[in-house]
Amino acid sequence: MQTEPSAPKKICRIHHSTLDVRPWIATVSTSMHVLAAFDKFKDSMTAAAACQAAAAGVRTILGDAITITEAPLTDGGEGFCSILTHSAGGHIEQHKVSGPLGEEIDAPLGWVDARNLSATTNEFIPFSGRRIAVIEMASVAGLEQVPNAQRHPRNCTTTGVGELIRIATASNADAILLGIGGSATSDLGLGALESLGIKCVARNGQTISNTTPEQWPFIEKFEGSIDIEVPPIYIACDVDNPLLGERGAAAVYGPQKGLQPNEIEPFDKLSKTLATQLCAHCNRPSELMNVPGNGAAGGIGFGLKVSCRAEFVSGFDLVQSWLDLKTKVVEADLVLTGEGKFDQSSLAGKGPYSLLEQAHRCGKQCIIFAGAVDSAAADTVSELFPKSAVYTITPENCSLPEALANGARNLDVKVSEVMHSAQLHDG
Repeated sequence: MQTEPSAPKKICRIHHSTLDVRPWIATVSTSMHVLAAFDKFKDSMTAAAACQAAAAGVRTILGDAITITEAPLTDGGEGFCSILTHSAGGHIEQHKVSGPLGEEIDAPLGWVDARNLSATTNEFIPFSGRRIAVIEMASVAGLEQVPNAQRHPRNCTTTGVGELIRIATASNADAILLGIGGSATSDLGLGALESLGIKCVARNGQTISNTTPEQWPFIEKFEGSIDIEVPPIYIACDVDNPLLGERGAAAVYGPQKGLQPNEIEPFDKLSKTLATQLCAHCNRPSELMNVPGNGAAGGIGFGLKVSCRAEFVSGFDLVQSWLDLKTKVVEADLVLTGEGKFDQSSLAGKGPYSLLEQAHRCGKQCIIFAGAVDSAAADTVSELFPKSAVYTITPENCSLPEALANGARNLDVKVSEVMHSAQLHDG
């Protein structure tokens, strides 16, 4: 579930919106129920670690009698495999596959029994079998896996994603869930397709191996087809960017992956040429290039849709049903959530802000904690949700390296401070 990069904003170090704590603090007892549902704090802590830190902060002030449900969130990137797999009682295998630079890495492959999923999840995605494989692109072709000096779309491949799909298929997967957030690639999924049987052929007739965009100018045609019976693939995605153009993969996501401004247009044109050829090779209409979401993760969804008839699903809606978040919100007296940076892009996102909206619909109070808070975004929350609040966990005059290194402690402390203030307010 990628989100479109936002322009730099003025960051508000400390923001406290009006919060009437009395309705919930008055019920402090063994029956009180707090939901801690956090997304990851990028470069600082995982979603699970954030939930644990927040829970510790609550218990510091309110004691162990408080019931706390921890529900780590995922945007389709880091944590997608572990969160979905473990929450459904599944197990994770490690497999040696190709990393984003072609190096051998160990990557997770989750396995879940569809019978362990909620009825709403099975309604959301009508799984036809029991064995569901869960693949996380961030762990096999992720941006964080690539050293800064080598971050550029021309260097990176989705080969490992295809290798995991092949492994899952050989292991009798009935369906594959693919989270595509946090990718390093912009290769149209051609690396993955190479692993599955579709080859890139140069003008001299030779097959191009280990395909990356570096070799794109030499590709004359495609040969071969998907050589295994791939089960249904469902791609978790919450952006509607098309493959090409000013809102496409190269223009929007290319820069954060190393694409320079003067490289965007040529890269986009070459992407169009190859995408058109791939559609023709797979006997699929070229209009598929215009499908919303194809611009996510460098076009891997496009490649898999054209060749394997993969389908996009709303990532947050999937996670919400998979984790049964609505029920957890209904059962809670207070909802705590957050992410690394809460800004204008958060308001259009599908993570903590969507949870805030869910809490509001259920008449529950929700507090958002973030490493950095944009004042305009926080003001929007105050205006739309007067019972809610946004807090930054970062102490005044704290450097970014210090904030990232001490994220869990800072979250624990800030949650404790808020709970303590609530007690004083109630008293």
